[in-house]
Parts: sequence; C-alpha cells; structure tokens
Amino acid sequence: MDDVPPDPFAGDPDDPAAALGDDEDDEPLDPTEREDILADLADLDVFRALLEPQGIRGLVLDCADCGEPHYFGWDLLQGNLHDLLHGGRHRVHEPAYGPDPNEFVSWEYARGYVAGVIDSEDR
Repeated sequence: MDDVPPDPFAGDPDDPAAALGDDEDDEPLDPTEREDILADLADLDVFRALLEPQGIRGLVLDCADCGEPHYFGWDLLQGNLHDLLHGGRHRVHEPAYGPDPNEFVSWEYARGYVAGVIDSEDR
C-alpha cells in the first residue's frame, strides 16, 4: 500500500541519515492526532478522485519553516500521511523538481471544490 519508494540506505551501516537520530525516540500519536491523520487521508482520497481527472497533480502547502510553497503529488502526500500514522513522522524526501503551479491546488481550494461538487449534487 506504500507508494513511496523504499529507502535506498535501509540496512546500510554507512547510512548518511543515521546521524539524524533514532526513530525509537519518537512519541506515539495521541488518539486525536491519529483521528486527524485518518480524516486527512479520507479527504485526500476524495480530493484526488475529483481533482486528478481535472489535471490536478497534487496539493501545494506553504512551509512554515522556509516560507516557500511546497508541491506534493498525490502519492507522496498519501505516503507522508501513512508514515505519520504508523511512525509518528514522515520520511525525508526530495521536493518536486520544477513543478507547474497550475497543476497543484491548496488544501483549502480542494476542500472548497469538494463542497461545491457535493452542493451541486444536492440540488
């Protein structure tokens, strides 16, 4: 179910990321955090089902650390949420290279789009 590529350094004693810390120090998610991630995964499935056929490749999220927008494809977003759910944090990954901003929407836009689709079906 994990669509994110495997860690190429898994099991390598010379793993350059080994100095970053041990996953055993991570605190487990509390029930509220777990529910939030499950809700995000459910939302993501709906967003993708409605937006991908429209040519949208994923979501853009503003990074609180660097202040820059980060573009995430559907599979990477789903993989990150699964990693958070099962390990308490997501894996390190490479940012999208040269993404076309026209092919990504914000989480808020996606949520509004879904609400609009649901509203139009109720009429």
